[in-house]
Amino acid sequence: MTPTMTVVIPCYRLADRLPLTLASLTRAIDERIELLFIDDASPDATADVIAAALPRLPRARLHRLDQNVGLSGARNAGVELVETDYLTFFDGDDTVARDYFPALLDAIAGLGVPMIRTDHIEVTGRTRVLRRVPAGCRDGRIAAPREAILPVGQRTSVDYPYAWAGAYHRSLAEAGTLRFPDELRTAEDRPWIWQLHLGAESFSVPALAGVHYHRDQPGSLTRLADSTQLDFVAAMEQVIRIVSADPAADRFLPKAVRRWCELTLHHLGRMDRFAPEVRRTFRLLLGRSLAGAPQPLLDDTLAQLTPDRRARLTRLMADTAERERRTR
Repeated sequence: MTPTMTVVIPCYRLADRLPLTLASLTRAIDERIELLFIDDASPDATADVIAAALPRLPRARLHRLDQNVGLSGARNAGVELVETDYLTFFDGDDTVARDYFPALLDAIAGLGVPMIRTDHIEVTGRTRVLRRVPAGCRDGRIAAPREAILPVGQRTSVDYPYAWAGAYHRSLAEAGTLRFPDELRTAEDRPWIWQLHLGAESFSVPALAGVHYHRDQPGSLTRLADSTQLDFVAAMEQVIRIVSADPAADRFLPKAVRRWCELTLHHLGRMDRFAPEVRRTFRLLLGRSLAGAPQPLLDDTLAQLTPDRRARLTRLMADTAERERRTR
């Protein structure tokens, strides 16, 4: 029986940008590929633009949500509607290369694994950069995803969280492994990628790079500087809980805490883009949360950082503790 794949495409307020996305999709599918558009209760003409394009897209359908649930909820709603053998994700403001989704389906079906991860093209203005999955199981090699989490101090495939950079067998959805945290507005892919690596039996990285990830577009997550970014803190706390519940927690927790520290430093370096009140709240949440990380893992992690990076995190936690002491 011929395998089939659904592309779950959440859309919210994308009426102006959808024409370019839709044009690329018409060239990236065949009769085995179903496009499932999820309109997340957009207040603009997003749903109308999609509906008008459906006659040009064989095996495409539109599902409208009655209320806005965010990216996680929209993806989850789409996954629940999937009836094909495989599925993947795609963002409504990105574009895709010709014939990409049939090649993606052929790759995962041919390898016989429940998950594949793929490289992608990062697009910023007129600049295009190839971003590669930091994993060694290429050229047909198959590995267990949990074995690709380590080493601690090196970027690995668990640090490449893009949901649309891969394909997945429906059995992962049925097991709940593909579910995103509904309550997270941003950083939802951080706990998701960890549960995927700990829950999937095998994966591989084929020679594919067809998704064009457009950064710094008006309204995109890469440009947002509002309170939704605070969800990073809850996301990393979820990562710690997911890893802590795994039988091999002692093995993987050092990696999770190390990444937590590195991402916290990343956010600290971008604080100037936030309004003062959001900045103060973000720093407070970051410091309070990081101080509650598992001990002595946090001490070990801090000891492995360069002195300046260690000092920034230590000062953050100390400033937070002092601020909370004064407000008691």
